[in-house]
Amino acid sequence: MSAMAEDSSPLAPLAVVVLAAGKGTRMKSNLHKVLHPIAGRPMLEHLMASAAELSPQRQVVVAGHGLEQLERALGESVTFAVQEPQLGTGHAVQQAQGALQGFDGDVLILYGDVPFVRTETMRAMIERLHAEDSPAVVVLGFEPEDPLQYGRVLAHDDGRIAMMVEYKDATDEQRACRLCNSGLMAVRSADLFDLLSRVGNDNAQGEYYLVDIVNVATLEGRTCAVITTDDPDEVGGINSRGELAEAEARWQARRRKDAMADGVTLTAPETVFFAWDTQLGRDVTIEPNVVFGPGVMVADDVTIRAFSHLEGATLESGVEIGPYARLRPGAVLKTGSKVGNFVEMKKAVLGEGAKANHLSYLGDAEIGAGANIGAGTITCNYDGYFKHKTVIGERAFIGSNSALVAPLQIGADAIVAAGSAVTRNVAPGELRLVRGEQLVKPGWADRFHDTMKKKKAEQKK
Repeated sequence: MSAMAEDSSPLAPLAVVVLAAGKGTRMKSNLHKVLHPIAGRPMLEHLMASAAELSPQRQVVVAGHGLEQLERALGESVTFAVQEPQLGTGHAVQQAQGALQGFDGDVLILYGDVPFVRTETMRAMIERLHAEDSPAVVVLGFEPEDPLQYGRVLAHDDGRIAMMVEYKDATDEQRACRLCNSGLMAVRSADLFDLLSRVGNDNAQGEYYLVDIVNVATLEGRTCAVITTDDPDEVGGINSRGELAEAEARWQARRRKDAMADGVTLTAPETVFFAWDTQLGRDVTIEPNVVFGPGVMVADDVTIRAFSHLEGATLESGVEIGPYARLRPGAVLKTGSKVGNFVEMKKAVLGEGAKANHLSYLGDAEIGAGANIGAGTITCNYDGYFKHKTVIGERAFIGSNSALVAPLQIGADAIVAAGSAVTRNVAPGELRLVRGEQLVKPGWADRFHDTMKKKKAEQKK
């Protein structure tokens, strides 16, 4: 990126204004466009997290349609301004004037549907604003492979802007320029609303364009400047389900590369999907078709076998899960523990070296170190109204196809025989066998088969 500065704090107090008033009709969704998730996180929150690293004093989201959804998602962390009706980007920024009353500093203008602007890029814009030529406005430009219908930035070789023009108002000569306007700007608060007050709507759309603050300042003889991102994807907007999927694919591709660079083995990288906050240690092996939801922490030397799904889970070192394991929020696997195929865990702790190898459900449970959970075992944690806990002691052995009806405690070294439905606590070292008495009738099956064969033969006559 040109004009990129070293990491440093902003030179003046900072306010962030995020435009999110569009109706997002191309999404064809009842969910606000900027709340659609990428890597398990609403796109707007990706953007706000990057901006938060600059420690802004004020954050303003300009909303219109779907204001209530945005308020629920962001709570009191931001101030909301309402744009109604929507008369263009310049008009949208004007709606933040009340929220910025009394603020004296820099204003960074971002877009809620452009979620992956890097903190470094934001910082570079602000620092360019404080360069020796003291530009009135700094614009973030980019050069895509296909300029399409983006607005153009007509600039001198030193980055000073001669003129900005929207595509619909541009001449053929101006459209030949490849430097495009991302829409992102940095402006001093002392200049912003004064410049906006002089923007008109005499254009093809009849709207108040934010870019015209550059033209107003330039006509007054003031300098405006552009810096250019070296990654056009950074400023890619998301307006449809197709673009959302493309953004997800780009994000995942970068995350997979980062994971492998950090010492993770992905045997089929393109089939693994991470969440925005997935944490992975070294020498982790992830087989094909694994999906991470939010809140997963994986320590060193863990193996995650194919077709597993993890969310809100913690895996300590040496753990092995899957294939076809499902770990839900609150699942904790201690060092060296293992869950196998078709095992589901939710709000449960599997102790050091403990195993649940097949076809089990462990919910609201605490399983001690070295315990063995047999195939088909379930913790019956819900009575229709409340959840209850099952505690299994160290080295306990739970036989296959057992139902453990919570609340329940099973002591250390206890054995629960296969096929048992356990409703009362089991003492340490005790054997618990809960089955109906086995009935034996020698020859009964032979006589039954003979009788039924005769009946079937008679029906055919």
